[in-house]
Amino acid sequence: MSETGTATSTEGPEPEGASKYQGLGWPDLVVILLYFGFVIGVGIWSSRRTKGSASGYFLASRSMHWLPVGASLFASNIGSGHFIGLAGSGAASGIGVGGFELSAIYVLMLLGWVFVPVYMSSGVFTMPEYLRERFGGQRIRVYLSFLALMLYVFTKISADLYAGALFIQLALNRLTSEWLYLSILILLGVAALFTIAGGLSAVIWTDFVQTVLMIVGSFVLMVMSLNAVGGYQQLVDKFPYATATVRAKDLAGEECGAPPSDYMHLLRSPEPGVSDLPWTGMVFGLTINSIWYWCTDQVIVQRTLASKNMIHAKGGCILAAWLKFLPLWLLVFPGMAARILFPERVACADPVLCTEICGSEKGCSNIAYAELVIQLLPTGQHVSPFSYIDDMSNSRRVLGTTSHAPDITGMAGMMLAVMLAALMSSLTSIFNSASTIFTIDVWSKFRKRASDTEKIIVGRCFVIVLVIISIIWIPVIQNSGSSQLFEYIQSISSFLAPPICAVYLLAIFWERTNEPGAFYGLMVGLVIGLIRFGVEFSYLLPACGTGQPDPRPAAVKMLVGNVHYLHFSCFLWLITIAVTVSVSLLSPPIPQHCLYRLTWSSRKDVRVRCSIAKYNREETTPLRENYNDLSVQDPVEESPLPNILKKLCCAGQAPQSSDEAPAPVLTEEVKAKEAAEFLNEEPFWKEVVNVNAVICLVLSTFVIAFYA
Repeated sequence: MSETGTATSTEGPEPEGASKYQGLGWPDLVVILLYFGFVIGVGIWSSRRTKGSASGYFLASRSMHWLPVGASLFASNIGSGHFIGLAGSGAASGIGVGGFELSAIYVLMLLGWVFVPVYMSSGVFTMPEYLRERFGGQRIRVYLSFLALMLYVFTKISADLYAGALFIQLALNRLTSEWLYLSILILLGVAALFTIAGGLSAVIWTDFVQTVLMIVGSFVLMVMSLNAVGGYQQLVDKFPYATATVRAKDLAGEECGAPPSDYMHLLRSPEPGVSDLPWTGMVFGLTINSIWYWCTDQVIVQRTLASKNMIHAKGGCILAAWLKFLPLWLLVFPGMAARILFPERVACADPVLCTEICGSEKGCSNIAYAELVIQLLPTGQHVSPFSYIDDMSNSRRVLGTTSHAPDITGMAGMMLAVMLAALMSSLTSIFNSASTIFTIDVWSKFRKRASDTEKIIVGRCFVIVLVIISIIWIPVIQNSGSSQLFEYIQSISSFLAPPICAVYLLAIFWERTNEPGAFYGLMVGLVIGLIRFGVEFSYLLPACGTGQPDPRPAAVKMLVGNVHYLHFSCFLWLITIAVTVSVSLLSPPIPQHCLYRLTWSSRKDVRVRCSIAKYNREETTPLRENYNDLSVQDPVEESPLPNILKKLCCAGQAPQSSDEAPAPVLTEEVKAKEAAEFLNEEPFWKEVVNVNAVICLVLSTFVIAFYA
């Protein structure tokens, strides 16, 4: 055992074998270029099939089948932040983080069977628009729109860019800031190109292609990493002993960086300070956060709203649920293998050495997946993928195998393409959904008679604005890394998501909920969440081994340090519900005829709904429930937009055949009936999706029980 900074091995912060990595060879670059060309081709093909209308751009004309919908749900969720974050958390504390992925299976069923039917029958583009129809008024819709845009830029985009930048720097062996900015600019440009070119249809189809690529590439690396440690049982046996040679000590004299004893358990002790993921938080708090993410977040819900009917919407949710079994095996277990194979770097436990290795004094577990790609996969440079492991095994331990992997050039390039796929799938989804929210919920408020052509152009230009903001935010991203990126993302969600989850649940299941109750519930929840957020990040704990004491006052230790962020999510959710219910009962209810097809109990009601805005005599543009009416030939004043701008944004009027009959004008009664009948399902396929859902839920329960 050694004191802080005292070496007991001849190894320095950079093991000898690490210098043998020469970067990518030309076969790897060819693979990456072929990948870019193929996916861009898919996007162009899809954009040519997209109708020149707001419905075609934002909801893919509601024509998508279950296969691309399910793949897009998965790809939109699994970004580069998951590759870096899940593998990093697996390397740091074992399989506990896999509970986040398995719990999503249950919530995806809620999305397909409970939430989507209400959204479909209500006839909305965005989630804030649903609350606008449900409650009336503008303040909730505008508040949620801007909150969603802020979250996209400062959590989702920033986390993905940080993770992608970290991986690209290590994979290309280019650690200068110039290469970092160049790589991120290229990725942002291609992601924006996908979104600008073809709207949601292009995003969904490119997501489908990239989902296949992600699964295949990560499966190959999983097999190689498990083989390198000697198999699954060897991974389980060796993980608790995978520690760095140089380990600092905390103020109590205990060595830093020791793996937890419950590393193979999904459900862990709820006692404060004993476990990083208490089972009470994973069961209750995580469910609240997951309902917000999977059932009310625009990025996710927009994919299901693009389905051609309810069977395809449910089928897409089931496919995504089956795919959510994979991250535990494709990302978490390989992250654990990386700690065993590269303990001096991934399991770094000395602040000084960790800063030299990855730039973070709190640990380097985030580089686990990048290390596997760099050191295990052969590249065009013909460097032995096991030379680094062999060097370490001579001085540390026998890894169980030192045989060389097949020298298949281009495999590292393929895996880098997988990471690019994950990053761009997430970014394209966020760009498209954010442009939808801005156009429908913000721009339409100021330009009430804007044509669909103008809306599409504004949406695409807003994507460019997001790109610029993301680039400006890059320096902040570089300095915001923590030892576990995934835990950082989840904690931010726990501070902001519970109030939104509570209001949506009450809006759908309790008709008595009204606008004042929802608004004040959201405001109280926001204030409490921001207070916890401010306190949490105002008193950052020093890294283990720095010798610095805990800077938090006693009150902060008791109210924040002893309350896990997932437990805080439960408290915040309950407080929001209490405020919303109380205020709703103290204020007038919403008339029944304003709630048709906006709640679970009235989702199949065929009666004409009176807009709450009209009832309250608000000045607003009426919501058009039949999105087939949304075309660039709307009988409104066409915006005087330059033709060159229309051509650049591919937003010209869709060509009409001379013998094509104009769309019939439907009465409000017919529209209401069609909206309700949209939920009807063929009996045979209804049974098929129901049986698949039950099988998926049973298997998920078995896996959780097995690793509980």
